[in-house]
Amino acid sequence: GLIDMHTHLREPGQEYKETVATGTKAAVVGGFTSIACMPNTDPVNDNRSITEFIKKKALEANLANVFPIGNISRSSAGQQLTEFWDLKEAGAVALSDDGKPVMDAALMRHALEYASSLDLPVISHCEDINLSVGGLMNEGYYSTILGLRGIPAIAEEAMTARDILIAEFTKSHVHIAHVSTKGSVRLIREAKKRGVKVTAETAPHYFTLTDEALQTYNTNLKVNPPLRSAADVAAIKEGLADGTLDAIVTDHAPHARTDKEMEFEYAANGISGLETSLALSLRLVDEGILSLPELIAKMSLNPARILKLSKGTLEPGADADITVINPQLNWTVDVKAFCSKGKNSPFHGWEMQGKAILTIVGGEIKYDGR
Repeated sequence: GLIDMHTHLREPGQEYKETVATGTKAAVVGGFTSIACMPNTDPVNDNRSITEFIKKKALEANLANVFPIGNISRSSAGQQLTEFWDLKEAGAVALSDDGKPVMDAALMRHALEYASSLDLPVISHCEDINLSVGGLMNEGYYSTILGLRGIPAIAEEAMTARDILIAEFTKSHVHIAHVSTKGSVRLIREAKKRGVKVTAETAPHYFTLTDEALQTYNTNLKVNPPLRSAADVAAIKEGLADGTLDAIVTDHAPHARTDKEMEFEYAANGISGLETSLALSLRLVDEGILSLPELIAKMSLNPARILKLSKGTLEPGADADITVINPQLNWTVDVKAFCSKGKNSPFHGWEMQGKAILTIVGGEIKYDGR
């Protein structure tokens, strides 16, 4: 079964955007048998009770497996570490402050050391907010002609370099979230060659779209990190092909219409991705960038390995989490048909090829689109 290690389920606190029930429904329709949810809920998942609440909601929904990710810092404030051991005991599989970068390098060092002793990966959103402040899209030609303040690639790359160096120094595992730039790919590739314990992911919008698309001012294209240049997209594809980027995630970020239908400057960041991710990723196979087994590994086996889940294989005795895919099935994206509450997709109306037609979780059929 497919595994998405970067989803936002919005519950508790933002149920108008998504719930565990609607998010897991979207997951099984998209072919995902397991998802790991980011802690940027309200309140954030910085303690045992929130982790347990999410797990309870997932059991009630009885669709996809849900693995909560706990916060690195209390209240996502980047000041004090949370109780990692407690979060792990409650069921957290990794630690992250999600969209809030850990700006304090000493705190990041302690987080990596502490997490390492518990065998928990730390997932880093690499962004130096001093370099990205006020930015709305990739800094470059298009931001200039559109008159929108830019987020330079260096905002991501400076933090990627820092976290790689801290991981190398502490001999710990850092996982770099949603890689979007050529420079980040290069830094991760070089670090892996040196033997640093670094893994990395990207999302379909970073190998499908460029900042050129923003000429429409469509707020569904507003994401963080932002859509980058054609050269960055080419580098992301290269990083996927040579194994620098281990995983493809959805970075599913559902929003209500009211969060998106406003001036570009004020609109929320994010794309509702669970129901389009597989089809967009299958394009990499058509383009000859990945073989089908390589793509499936980046969407199942590798995320399972990074999060240390005994999933992502069809070995005898493994959990019966199975996704049946028809790679030839033609369909058109219609956000009105999404199971997710988040209809915020820039892919509405796109012609797609390839879809999950059967999703089995724990031996039970959870979605049948045959």
